[in-house]
Amino acid sequence: MVWRATPQERRRFDSRASRKAALSRRVRQGVPVGLLGYRDGEPVAWCSIAPRPTYLRLGESPAGQKERIWSLVCFFVTSRLRGQGVMERLIQAAVAHARKRGAKIIEAYPVDPDSPSYRFMGFVPVFKTAGFREVGRAGTRRHVMRLTVG
Repeated sequence: MVWRATPQERRRFDSRASRKAALSRRVRQGVPVGLLGYRDGEPVAWCSIAPRPTYLRLGESPAGQKERIWSLVCFFVTSRLRGQGVMERLIQAAVAHARKRGAKIIEAYPVDPDSPSYRFMGFVPVFKTAGFREVGRAGTRRHVMRLTVG
């Protein structure tokens, strides 16, 4: 919800439950929010993938690109499965999901592996391996990387 929350929602976020309720509302309204990864029927991973305009705090999309750019902004992989290729499979699934829904560009904001913050956004080498290319920076730590899919 960090990237999605409206200013009014941010003022009301007083607990984890209020953030969960806001995300749940979006799901019920049909707003794309992301993908869950399962192993043996158990949820073990998550990534946030949706049209860029649904992420209010990312700023405006480039002119003429509003719904065509989908942003991949957040990952979680349960600790016992980290380093086993789950992140790579999440990226592949997210790209396929966005492409199927009309995305032309997938944008991600990973950091260098030694970054002290924003690690939940993934690491640059993983995105390079997945075919993303760097197109700029967002602040001092986050790289803006893109993959053209359509």
